[in-house]
Amino acid sequence: MTYKETLNWMFSQLPMYQREGKTAFKKDVSNTIAFSKELDFPEKKFKSIHVGGTNGKGSTSHMLASILQEAGYKVGLYTSPHLKNFTERIRINGKEIPEKKVTTFINRHKDFLEKQKLSFFEMTVGLAFDYFANEHVDIAVIEVGLGGRLDSTNIINPELSVITNIGLDHTEMLGNTLPKIAFEKAGIIKKNTTVVIGERQQEVQKVFATKAQETFSEIFYASDVFETYKTDLLGDYQQKNSKTAAVAIAHLHGFKVSQDQIKRGLLHVVKNTNLKGRWQVLQEKPKVICDTAHNKEGVQIVFKQLKKEKFKKLHIVLGVVSDKKMEAIFPLFPKDAVYYFCKPNISRGLSEEVLQEKATHFGLQGKKYSSVENAYKKALYNANQEDIIYVGGSTFVAAEII
Repeated sequence: MTYKETLNWMFSQLPMYQREGKTAFKKDVSNTIAFSKELDFPEKKFKSIHVGGTNGKGSTSHMLASILQEAGYKVGLYTSPHLKNFTERIRINGKEIPEKKVTTFINRHKDFLEKQKLSFFEMTVGLAFDYFANEHVDIAVIEVGLGGRLDSTNIINPELSVITNIGLDHTEMLGNTLPKIAFEKAGIIKKNTTVVIGERQQEVQKVFATKAQETFSEIFYASDVFETYKTDLLGDYQQKNSKTAAVAIAHLHGFKVSQDQIKRGLLHVVKNTNLKGRWQVLQEKPKVICDTAHNKEGVQIVFKQLKKEKFKKLHIVLGVVSDKKMEAIFPLFPKDAVYYFCKPNISRGLSEEVLQEKATHFGLQGKKYSSVENAYKKALYNANQEDIIYVGGSTFVAAEII
């Protein structure tokens, strides 16, 4: 198979969360364990840091990788989902996995993948772990896909576990309360493994304390540290993530990283890891900002940030996925903005008609467009130089204009 044929085949294998939503969520990691055995347990051949949480886990993962690169280490980085290209998910020192490696790997293991009925995410995790092992990385930063306890990445025994925060997202799979969600996220805490938690949240502290006691693990809260760390990632919310990354590195044993390397790593995240879609400014006059925030906590932070911007009129290009709980996020959106409702180009995308209808109930006014591209073009046409255009609501909306 060619690279394009390989990707098409991978995307077609059983429900894929990006495309199908909760039907793709599996209740155990048996498939991943079976694949690991087939690959001769690659995850045991490199050291790792496991990063979970509701918001900020992607940014924090990139920060950790950047810091370790500045310290001279060969660093693998596994994240999801991708914005533009599949190869973004798997990188070493910022360089994406070669397309040929993807094709060769899938062709070699296609019979097993079909027989075992592995999902898109399960085979991607196997590919990443196999690639990191074969390339002899010094350490890999592994971002959890969804939840933690039952996530395919949770077969690793990391040097350090990191949990950024807990919020109400993916409630149909992880539970409808913060403690229930925290329980799933805490599943990445392993025996005798230090865990760094980004935010001290009263509602879930007991969950983490219980898990730490069961696993003989020590907990450190980054929010207890008063020092602040500058980063090249824009957006005030990155201050929490940069502190979490810095505190995590301080508790990573067996690796020599200086304070200067921590600071340089946080200031060179984009250059070192090529991260996109986090308060990314695409142009000026009119200023265009896109962000992948898609749940209540993330949207709250984004609009708090937008209030600090100076503009005459705010234009919002908005698209969401169909399983998003609108009643939780729509009250956070400003009523005085001009909206451009659209559907992201995936089957999970909510139609622009339904989105517009639901938004109207919350006082959000605007027109509907058949695609993200058309909505964005219209916003650019309508906006004056002193205006701001914000593009978001979903990772997939941001991906279509970056």
